[in-house]
Amino acid sequence: MKKDIPFLPVENVMLAIVRTKKNDDGGEWYVVLMNKNDFSIKNVLVTSKGYGEKGGEKQETSVLRHFVEEVPAEQHATIEPIDPALFHLFNEFWVSYYINDQIFDKKFVFVPDSVSEDNIIKIKLLDLEGVLHS
Repeated sequence: MKKDIPFLPVENVMLAIVRTKKNDDGGEWYVVLMNKNDFSIKNVLVTSKGYGEKGGEKQETSVLRHFVEEVPAEQHATIEPIDPALFHLFNEFWVSYYINDQIFDKKFVFVPDSVSEDNIIKIKLLDLEGVLHS
């Protein structure tokens, strides 16, 4: 039962929306999962969706699911491309993974318009610019 599962806090696992290159049209954007632990995380499942409003009308994206068998220590995995036309929405990512036999999960939400030039930083692990969520 759910009450019998210990949910430990997620540590050193982060999500970023990164720009691969900056050009006239803004570049290509990707969602990247980073494991800054000194051990691998396994059986990683990421569920993504966008939701919100534009011009008073509700908008919602499809729900996408991605599986990554393993993200090694101090490494990263590209999860999906993301269209900048979605940055005005809440972009939600549920991340679940295992360390040994223990399951961990965390919800990362990029709030509307948080992916903007004002919030972009250099992300050392990726050697790219983007918005980091930890």
